[in-house]
Parts: sequence; structure tokens; C-alpha cells
Amino acid sequence: MKIRDRLALNFSLISSAVLFGILSVIYLSSYSLLKSDFYDHLNDRAKVAGQLYLEADEISSDSLEHVRDRFLAKLPSEQLGIYDEKNKSFISNQRLYWSKDVLEKVREKKHLEFSTGRRQTVGIYYIDNQGNFVILVSAISKQNYKRLHTLLQIMIVLFIVVNGMFFFVGRWFAKRSLMPIQGLIKQMQLIKVNNLHLRVEEGKGKDEITELARYFNRLLEHLQNAFELQQAFVTNASHELRTPVTSIIGEVEITLNKPRPPEEYQHILNSVLSDAIRLNETITSLMELAQTDMEYTRARQSPVKIDDLIWESYDYWTKLKGSGKLIIDIKKLPDDESKLEVNANKSLLGIAFNNIIGNAFKFSNNQPVVCSLYADGEIISVEIRDNGIGIPPQDIQRVFTSFYRSPNGRSFQGSGIGLYVTQKIIHLFNGVIEINSEKNKGTAFIVRFQSVN
Repeated sequence: MKIRDRLALNFSLISSAVLFGILSVIYLSSYSLLKSDFYDHLNDRAKVAGQLYLEADEISSDSLEHVRDRFLAKLPSEQLGIYDEKNKSFISNQRLYWSKDVLEKVREKKHLEFSTGRRQTVGIYYIDNQGNFVILVSAISKQNYKRLHTLLQIMIVLFIVVNGMFFFVGRWFAKRSLMPIQGLIKQMQLIKVNNLHLRVEEGKGKDEITELARYFNRLLEHLQNAFELQQAFVTNASHELRTPVTSIIGEVEITLNKPRPPEEYQHILNSVLSDAIRLNETITSLMELAQTDMEYTRARQSPVKIDDLIWESYDYWTKLKGSGKLIIDIKKLPDDESKLEVNANKSLLGIAFNNIIGNAFKFSNNQPVVCSLYADGEIISVEIRDNGIGIPPQDIQRVFTSFYRSPNGRSFQGSGIGLYVTQKIIHLFNGVIEINSEKNKGTAFIVRFQSVN
């Protein structure tokens, strides 16, 4: 069953239960009202009967019967009894219709109402100058039961018709409510492995559908980054490995063709060593890319304190480059330490920061690098600034492409993978990375995150 039909059915069932409850209350209230009204009617007849039979002392019994028939039209299945203190009927030729217990109960309570099946009975204790009497009147309210039967039929028809309306109206509302999901499904069907860059429309609402689209887009971004990391590894591994290996093989084959003087062998060995170093760097970069890819696809996020991560990087680079090379500049910290936390994977985030710091040392010929931290409770900003060769304006965005190296930096050893991996990691944890650079004046990488709390 489709969701819209299930929603319509559930809506109908709930509405039916509410409607059934309302109709039941109306029916029971009507029944109680009509029953109470009939008791009042019987009570009035009992009083009138007492006045006709007991107050008119000078009228004969036959005359009283005539007045009774004339002024008190009988109700359906009516029974009337007037009993003295000895439980003898005041009306001639009438036997004891009610039990003595009922008569005693009327004398005790002075007024009694009760029903037996459909028959309703009213008893009153009537005080007269001739003595004290018990007057009992009972009848069946056929007219009221007919009214209740008609009301019940109307309610049944109304219940069926309204429930049908509830179902179709509910189905129509469910269809309208789920239309955004239908649109979302159609957009999702267009997304394949070869176009993971596509995104579904999130809309401007704040409902669950917008939230679903937002989280789906985040999942797509995660998958796209993971696929790009894998494709970058597969696409570039063979090319980057083949070039130095081919160079080494070629130089060795040429060298082995004929004997050569020691100076030439030394020159060739230096060339082979250079290619071997380049090959080693490429393999190291590819292994780093593969490790990042593996951790990226299964990264477990937890609160990471950025200041702790920066000080860990400080210890690492101080041991590697010496004291005073990496300068930490704390510009502002929030009063609440939890405002320095971001949801991230500490290992991956450490790789991202160390890639930036490593490039800063490399392209500035190991000049001091400044790492600044600014956190105001909402935004956490980390700036890593060097005094190196800088990046030409046309290459600022291209440096995040895998294996791309800016022309002015090709004299330095490297593979062009570090910044590509860094950007993927920063984006994975909902951060942004920017570059401010001037050629031959230095470069500043700014990484910004939203605080967790």
C-alpha cells in the first residue's frame, strides 16, 4: 500500500473513531433526554390522576372513569394504580399490578422512577384527607423509541457518507502533502554514479521533506568526494608511477649498452637516484591518498578541540623543523571551551592541517610559518600564513585539483595531492577553505568551521 493511501486510511480511521464517539454521545444524550421527558410526563399524569380520583370525593367511580378516559388519554400499554395504606386498589376491579416491595419503596422515598425493559414507571406518595396513597403510573414510550430509531438510521447513513468523504478528502490532502516527495524521487532517479555532482532541490521550507533533501545532498557530497578520491588514485597512480619507472629503465638500458667512464656512471646514478626519490615521493603521496580515502569513507565523527589539534601540530613540526619555526598566534578564545569543538575525525583533520603547514615550509624554504586561531563562540577560524613564493591568481583554485602543480612551484619536490586531499577533508566536516596569496610575498590559507555548541 502506498504511503498516501495508508495516510488516507489512517486519517479515515481516526476521523471515524471521533465521529463515532460524537454520534454515540448525541444518541445517548437524546435517549437520556427523551427518557427523562417521559418520566416527567408520567409524573404529571400521576398527579392529575390523584387529583381526579382522590380530590373529587363527590363523584362516583363510574363518573371518575369517564373523566379519566376523557381528560387522560391512555399512553401505550399504560398501567395506573392507586393504593391505600393496606395496599388495596382505590380503583375498582384492579388487581395488585406492582409488588408490595415497590409500594413500600415509594412510601419510603416519596418519589420513585424506574424502568423495566422499555416500560417506564413513576410512583408518588400522595397525601389526602382520606388517607395516604401510593400512585403508580407506567407506560411504554413508543413515540420516543420511534424517534430514536429514526435518529439511529440517520446517524448510520451520516456515518457511512462522512467516512467516505473523510477517506477521499484525506487521500487528496495526502497526495498534495506528498507531492514534494514525488518531485524529490524524480530528482533522485536522475542521479547516477557518473553525475554525483547533481543535487536535489532543498526548498526554503523547514519541514521534514526539506530536512530529508538537505541530508540527502550531504550524503551525495560525501559519496562524490569518496568517488573522486578513488578515481584520483586509480587514474593518476599508473601515470605517476610509470613516468619515473620508465625513466629509470631507459637510463639503465642505455648505460648497459657499452662501457662508460666512472664520471658518466656517477652522473647516471645521480639521475637514477633523483628518479627513485621522485618515485618514492609519488608512492608516499599515493599511499597517503589511499589511506585518506579509506578513512574518509568510514570516518567516525566526534567533537574535536581545534586548539588541542593546533598544539599537537606545533609539537610535531617543532621536533621536525626546530624551535621557533611554527609560531602559534592565539587571537581570540571563547569563555566556554566547548565552543572550540567541531564535529570531525581527528586523524583526518590532522592530515589536512599538516598538509597546509608542510606546504608553507616547503614553498618558503623553511622560513617561519604563523598559525593563527580566532574563535568567537560561533565561528572557528584557523589561518596558516607563510612568506614563500605565493600562488599566481589564475592558479589559486586550480591548486585544489589532484596532481596539479602551479608552474612557479614545479621546481620544488611534490606530487600535487596534498591540497586536493586537504580540501576534501575540510569539506567533509562542513568547513570552508580560502586562499589569500600574492606572488613572491607569501600565502595564507584560512580554514573556517561552525562551532558544535
